[in-house]
Amino acid sequence: MNVSLNWLATHLDLSGKSIKEIDDLFTFAGVEVEGIVSKGISSEKIVVAQIMEAVQHPNADKLKVTQVDAGEGQLRQIVCGAKNYKVGDKVPCCLPGAELPGGFTIGETKMRGVESKGMLAAASEIGLPEGEDGLLILPPDSEIGKPVKQLFDCDTLLELEVTPNRPDLLSHRGMGRELATLLKTPFLPLEIPARDTAPATDVQIDAPEGCPFYTAVRISGVTVKESPAWLKQRLESIGLRPINNIVDVTNYVLHELGQPLHAFDSAKLSGKIIVRKANEGENFLALDDSKHVLTTDDLLISDESGAALALAGVMGGAESGVTETTTDILLESAYFVPQGIRRTSRRTALSSDSSYRFERGVDPAGVVTASSLAVKLILETAGGTAEAATQLAGEAPVLVRSVTLDEKKLDQLMGGSISISAAEEILTRLGLTKLADGSWDAPSFRADLQRHIDLVEEIARVHGLDNVPSR
Repeated sequence: MNVSLNWLATHLDLSGKSIKEIDDLFTFAGVEVEGIVSKGISSEKIVVAQIMEAVQHPNADKLKVTQVDAGEGQLRQIVCGAKNYKVGDKVPCCLPGAELPGGFTIGETKMRGVESKGMLAAASEIGLPEGEDGLLILPPDSEIGKPVKQLFDCDTLLELEVTPNRPDLLSHRGMGRELATLLKTPFLPLEIPARDTAPATDVQIDAPEGCPFYTAVRISGVTVKESPAWLKQRLESIGLRPINNIVDVTNYVLHELGQPLHAFDSAKLSGKIIVRKANEGENFLALDDSKHVLTTDDLLISDESGAALALAGVMGGAESGVTETTTDILLESAYFVPQGIRRTSRRTALSSDSSYRFERGVDPAGVVTASSLAVKLILETAGGTAEAATQLAGEAPVLVRSVTLDEKKLDQLMGGSISISAAEEILTRLGLTKLADGSWDAPSFRADLQRHIDLVEEIARVHGLDNVPSR
């Protein structure tokens, strides 16, 4: 799974956190960081500084000793060998602790006997495309002390491996929630306008054992076109290719909230959406033009004509997708039972970002929320008119469960390293709610929390395993 650091930072405050600190936090959360790719400047400790003075180095003809204002309330002395600047210029200043491409970390040092507290940098030294020789001269109106990364299109891509029992982490929102818990920092609210709901008139579920809950919203009068720059940039930041505004919104919501969506061209539908089991030997042509012969174990999205519109939770069909001529769409957001999606994905050798999440289990409580966000973004990027209420078919599974925390066993397992109040504070930060009988309700997005020992493991993980005495 790819995560954009800039995107992640829309869910919590990461200012002042180095890539190494964030890497360590992910490891702490049980998420393996398989790769880090810097796109432009990554460090917050590379700031705008103004050169206030530059004098000849007493022991080196090609060096000068500068005094720079980096917004710290006092001047900082830095030895510099560049020649293309003048007093008054604003340049990138790498403060001690700044991490540069290649793994080099800036520190305080002496250069030919003169103290140097940082480095003034060229573009290529801080991860930007190579420019003219010498220092990168910044615009005169650049704010002193401001991280230089804020002046450029910079980001860091984290390649993460999430364990199968933590599907709640398969989105930027989920990752942000986890880091906010570990950092004890506010988890920023997400403003999604609530929509009215109504019993579905355009959806019929014939296989509730595979799909207990399905929602649909019809949107008419859309214009399918290129997505706005912000949306394309978000998708490109995690390695996805923008397609068009409708498809891009569904992909954005998937990676933002972790809930897969699908948009059908309404003109290609006949009557109601019908969620059913496939017929033995039924043919399906997928979006990637691959052909598949289905079995009665496969779940299909169909219509009243019997056409196979999508292999539920895995991939859409080639004959019902959105194209540049589409004007009306039906937006799907649903909960599909993980086991069935997993079997179909394996048997057909079809894998997608959607199946990856559905087969691990999405949050049933997030189905309607994701649909509402997608409707909002589609109306903003494609125009059109959405029907007044989101259509609901079936019922969302209730995954909230009560788990008892045995305080005596907790104390024994933790070696007395944490108080009950501190342990309860951790559980609260993790999204659990304490009930009147002393048990804890686990949130629907944490289906892995089912037993006493699960709560203890979470407390130990957040408290820090290094803080638990060894036996």
